[in-house]
Amino acid sequence: MTEKYKIYLPEEVRTRLLNDAELFEFAKKDGSVNLNAFLKELLVNYFDEYLERKDQLRENILGSLAGFPSVTKRDASAIADKLLLAYAKNQELGAERDCAITLTVSGRSLDVMRSIENNLLRDVSLSQYVNDLFNSYLSIARNQRERIIFRETYDELITAMQRKRVVTFTSTSAPDLVFSVRPYVIAASKEEQCNYLLCTDRNGSFTRTFRISRIRSLFVTSDIFTPDAKTLQDLKELAIQHPQSASKNVEAKVLLTDRGIQRFHVIVKNRPEVLRREGNTLYFNWPRYQLEEYFSRFGKDAVILSPQECLDGMISFYENAVKAYKKENAAQKKNRSDT
Repeated sequence: MTEKYKIYLPEEVRTRLLNDAELFEFAKKDGSVNLNAFLKELLVNYFDEYLERKDQLRENILGSLAGFPSVTKRDASAIADKLLLAYAKNQELGAERDCAITLTVSGRSLDVMRSIENNLLRDVSLSQYVNDLFNSYLSIARNQRERIIFRETYDELITAMQRKRVVTFTSTSAPDLVFSVRPYVIAASKEEQCNYLLCTDRNGSFTRTFRISRIRSLFVTSDIFTPDAKTLQDLKELAIQHPQSASKNVEAKVLLTDRGIQRFHVIVKNRPEVLRREGNTLYFNWPRYQLEEYFSRFGKDAVILSPQECLDGMISFYENAVKAYKKENAAQKKNRSDT
């Protein structure tokens, strides 16, 4: 059975939820963001935690009111309920700034919506209640939100690590491949605020890293592996620095213009850590591909001088970009001349 609910949300809340849905790769067949599928997962995976958070907030309010001898337990309970009600109602902005979404639910997400309708709408509308739930979710750090949305995947990986079991899965970044790995560590990146599984291939020969939200069809096998102490230590160190990249570090030297230095301070996402600085020359000990990806955003304002493999990689990157622009420019000129 499927039911539809019209929910009114502040535009800011809708935008932030849409951003999470896009980051966590909830997509329709045409490639557009599937906000409805994302919200269904949010309802199912966060509802119980949301109720626990509300109960804890109520207990905190009651604990604070207990410090006033003149306030009876009955009055304290009534005050706590009033405060929670006022907070929920204040989550909605003025009607002129609201937007409406149609939430289509079925299965477990329908059970959650019916539970809200039948048991929890005391003096608040359905939209007000759902708004409060969404705002509670958005108040949590993004890496924790990812763990909520992909709770089943995260819990199964934790179980596999504890039991030292090999796991298999596919990934949205390579949907045609089936990966078989030894799971060691789950860590969150500071910049992206996403969670990554740090692991080795099935034989323990080389390290890999996968973003939790990109893992699909996870299966915990019956195959047991013996964790290698050095590999575990290496992956723990990797988890602290850059869990989103499993490649080995290289000693790199980068020359920046004055504008490049300014941009280095501004562009913080996946920014490598500086070992030392000599004028406008920065030195790094960081994964090659992460260095190239980061400094590719700088154009002429950053040149990776060494190692040679990075220099060659950047030259190839910009040469291919120039070829693509020239090809497109020639095509547009031809179209204009034909017309």
